[in-house]
Amino acid sequence: MNPSMNNRIALYIAFAVCISLFSCSSPQPPKNPPVPVNLYTVSSSTVTYFDKYPANTVALSQVDLHPEVQGYITEIDFVEGSHVKKGQKLYEIDQRLFQDAYDQAKANVDVAVGNQTQAQQDADRYVSLSKQDAVAKQTLDHAVVALDNAKNSVKAAEQALKMAATNLTYSIISAPFDGSIGISQVRLGNLVTVGNTLLNTISTDDPMGVDFLISEKQLQHFEDLKNAKTDATDSLFTIILPNGAIYPQMGKLSIIDRAIDPQTGTIRVRVVFPNPDFSLKPGMSCVLRVHNQETTPQIIVPSRAVVELMGEYFVYIAKDTMARNADDSTKTHPATMAIQKKVQLGQTIAPNVIIKGGIKDGTKIVVDGVQSLHTGSLISLGQKPEGKDGAAAGGNGSEHKKDGKKNGN
Repeated sequence: MNPSMNNRIALYIAFAVCISLFSCSSPQPPKNPPVPVNLYTVSSSTVTYFDKYPANTVALSQVDLHPEVQGYITEIDFVEGSHVKKGQKLYEIDQRLFQDAYDQAKANVDVAVGNQTQAQQDADRYVSLSKQDAVAKQTLDHAVVALDNAKNSVKAAEQALKMAATNLTYSIISAPFDGSIGISQVRLGNLVTVGNTLLNTISTDDPMGVDFLISEKQLQHFEDLKNAKTDATDSLFTIILPNGAIYPQMGKLSIIDRAIDPQTGTIRVRVVFPNPDFSLKPGMSCVLRVHNQETTPQIIVPSRAVVELMGEYFVYIAKDTMARNADDSTKTHPATMAIQKKVQLGQTIAPNVIIKGGIKDGTKIVVDGVQSLHTGSLISLGQKPEGKDGAAAGGNGSEHKKDGKKNGN
């Protein structure tokens, strides 16, 4: 082997030894350092809140006004968008033709009555003569038939008079009930026809219904509310208006629909609210609130402590364990580990949520830092670095324990 080759091999060996010594002397960071988190001690308490449902206001009665006779609009006797009374005159269709038809029908009745009177007199006379055998039987028979025809003519004329009177009445369109009327679809002079023309729409406005959907699982609860032996209206049902204000009147459960929609598994429910100032309009979007009457204590935790994975919900509970030292793996020290626990959620109340199952009183759960955790992660109590997961639950890295009565909207 030549000297240059020996020198090259020696150089490689020296370089490898230097790298090895450098790596051994460099300090290694500990593997998987504890994640700083904040804990929350779970405890049950009485919770006051409302179940909320998207809803819409509906008129209890609503009618589209259509003409029953054809003609030209000659009068419009209401203010559009106003409240009208039952029987109030709304529209008038040109009455001249209908008045003429009525007068003619009435005259026809008078003629028919006169003919009947004459036929009655003839029949009475021939009956008297027939008793004396002073008139042919055929003449008497003809007189009796003429009397029957005269009576039938009177009935026909009276029916024609009724029809003419009805048409004359239909030329006036009146409000069928107290309610609010909309914008007129026709104007003065417009020709309206039977079955084709919509004049307007009128709907009741006091009280007003509020419709919303519930799942079939909630049906029995609402059946119990409907069948409750009290008629008193209280704060059980309230609504939030589109502007966020709470409507001052309280509602009463009125109707549960006859069937569940098999496509959605929901059923429609109607609550009725007084509407004395007509501020509720049909078709308004609102939120119906049902005051929860649960009196037993419930577990409520901050919503940020809950993690959703594939449609299921979990929290991380703190569990004491032993961990190996970073500088000496043969030794251990007390530590705290995060364990993922599946839970069942209830109603969301502002920044909190009710837990229906999965954890119990006294359990310590992680409320800040959950995004950095997995089952088996070591954790340490301490304020999260600002800007990662927000402020800590306790504000100082310590455990946070709720007490007192929680309220939700």
